[in-house]
Amino acid sequence: MSDSSPLPPVRLHPEAELARDALSTPLLARAARLARWAGPDTRVDAGGGLLEEQLPAAAEVLGLSGDDAAAYASEAFRVAVDTGLVEIVDEEAGTVATGADLALLTGGSPQDVLGVWLGALETVLADASVPDLDHLVDAMDAGDEIDLSTLDWDPEAEAEFLDGVLGNLYLLTVSEDGPGDAPVPLPALAASMIVPSDMGEPTNDVLEQVSDAMMRLDDQFRLLEPVGLVEYQPVDEALMADVEGAEEAAAAVDDTDVSRYGMVRLTPLGLYGLRARLLEAGFESPAVGDLADKGADALLDGTATFPQAAAHAETVQWLARREPLAAARELLAAARGLDAGAPLRRLRCQQALSLVGAEAEPALREVLDDPELGGLARVWLTEAGFSDVPPPSQDLVFWLTVDTLAAQLAAEGNSDELRALVEGLAAQHSGFFAAAWRVEHPATADVLEAMGRLHPDKKIAKEARKAAFKARSQQGG
Repeated sequence: MSDSSPLPPVRLHPEAELARDALSTPLLARAARLARWAGPDTRVDAGGGLLEEQLPAAAEVLGLSGDDAAAYASEAFRVAVDTGLVEIVDEEAGTVATGADLALLTGGSPQDVLGVWLGALETVLADASVPDLDHLVDAMDAGDEIDLSTLDWDPEAEAEFLDGVLGNLYLLTVSEDGPGDAPVPLPALAASMIVPSDMGEPTNDVLEQVSDAMMRLDDQFRLLEPVGLVEYQPVDEALMADVEGAEEAAAAVDDTDVSRYGMVRLTPLGLYGLRARLLEAGFESPAVGDLADKGADALLDGTATFPQAAAHAETVQWLARREPLAAARELLAAARGLDAGAPLRRLRCQQALSLVGAEAEPALREVLDDPELGGLARVWLTEAGFSDVPPPSQDLVFWLTVDTLAAQLAAEGNSDELRALVEGLAAQHSGFFAAAWRVEHPATADVLEAMGRLHPDKKIAKEARKAAFKARSQQGG
């Protein structure tokens, strides 16, 4: 995932709702409870962790029992320290007190609560990058010699791997052609990090790597679920010892029983958390609603690269804050220009105006004589059912056609929809290329070249390329 281009926009839940979700996560709720419990008699070690003899009491406060109770209590207390819910008063004596940030959970703003939760998330992510050391502890208890070189653990590489997996999960979730709210099979997520995109049938070696990655991710997602980042259905315990079965999972994503290999989805809170981390890492990660209080120029430029549904949702929020006529005038003014991005701005403007009611009519009539907006205005007025719409000149029709094709090319590239549009144009207008190269539009040559690439008929494609050459010669002259 590159940080040089913006990610698809994410639709976030309201911050107040996300803050409530954060407060109800098992881990943060336990950390807050231990912060209220901590007092003058609470003692911590040099690393800020509860002393072992105090873990049973902490577990009892949390209502935990069983073999894992002490571990859960220890983790919750460490999160309380890391997030400022508990403060270490005297490191040498190991004394603690309730931290100032505990008050944020009850009296702070939603942003304050989410800030504390993000701190808890960072602690858990750091823990998730550490391998399971239980076998080493058992060896130490047995008095065996420990060879740390056998760990083969690179902390930085482990953290990067987990970040990459979560980045892919985020991208799958926010992409319009992704699974959306549906869970992602663990084999598919592991394969996205291991299997090269140009590889056909994965080799046995690659499948073994996918299997290993799945087992690591199974452990990691089990850790990440209590902090509210994901909802996770773990790998079926019966498969854990079946290495061959796990290796086959990479090729079994479409199998009806694939859920046995683990299923994961980001929660709304998880989407918020990963976006916050992506922004901090320098990625451009927009959210729907970011442009609602900005000008029309920011809206049209900002949604230029948005998928259709996200652009629509962003525009709806923008329009909701404005009077229809004033909004229409502002959109039309922002749509002007002859720069490379102007055709796509006009397309987004046209799409935005389609959401505005009849109140926008005066704004559209005001630009009927505008060489850049007149065609767009006629289309809107006609589709809205208004009468007395002056017919466009042939020059305006051709200019609007080139502008529309340039916008579609910028928005979709060489898509099937654009190919169909090109074929339709050439079929309807037998003399299209003879006239089109004369159109005084900055994108004329580029559009004609694209038509030459896209049209399946070699003869027509050749006509388009010839027309593009003439257009370039005219521009050069």
